[in-house]
Amino acid sequence: MAAEQQLRDALCDRLYGLGACDVGFCRPDDTPEGLPYAISIAVRLSDAIVDEIDTAPTHTYFHHYRSVNTLIDQILLQAGIFLQRAGFRYLPVAASQSINLQGWEYHGRYSHKKAACLAGMGTIGRSSLFLHRKYGPRVRLGTIFTDCPLGESSLPAPSPCVDCSLCVQSCPAKAILGPLWAPGIRREELFLPDQCSTYMKQAFQHIGRGAVCGICMKVCPYGTENKIGGDSLWPKLSTQKEKIVRFPS
Repeated sequence: MAAEQQLRDALCDRLYGLGACDVGFCRPDDTPEGLPYAISIAVRLSDAIVDEIDTAPTHTYFHHYRSVNTLIDQILLQAGIFLQRAGFRYLPVAASQSINLQGWEYHGRYSHKKAACLAGMGTIGRSSLFLHRKYGPRVRLGTIFTDCPLGESSLPAPSPCVDCSLCVQSCPAKAILGPLWAPGIRREELFLPDQCSTYMKQAFQHIGRGAVCGICMKVCPYGTENKIGGDSLWPKLSTQKEKIVRFPS
């Protein structure tokens, strides 16, 4: 156990040094064969860049979005090299890559949000965005699978969006439907990815070929309040009665 903790601490030190703002560990029930553990990392977005988003994304945000995704892929690769040198196997999931073998479904190989929730790093908002426990939606996520036993799953936290629907009101595509997230709910019950993508391609073609928006992230108070040092964004999560739930695949 001491050796496992030592390896985990060394890995965390490396990932934080490479640019991660948070690292979590879990054991999902639907990992690739032979790789039962998952490591979730978050990289914080620039508040200054996100704050410039108004009724449309900016060219700076588009570039930042791509740069952070590239950084996450590099961090995951470095994590994998570290694990392989220690005698373990690894499989990183691309930070932003759609797998469309059966048509355009807006799904990657694995849900980074699921891994991050099971790793105890946050929860899901009405917008279907991941809400980090400290930085709100202003993060990007990455996931790597391994056979190194670094940790077990946490209970998923409830959504803190009970009294807020700013993202629903602000979405220009009307793609955020409004229900409160709960474990087991399908993404399409919260958010319509095709409607969002179609609107972006039509309205923001001149900004990154319509690949980004970010308005729902910009207006979310769980990102803006914490910028000024607030540490009480998660009180509802600690007072709710916990129960074991299973995420859908």
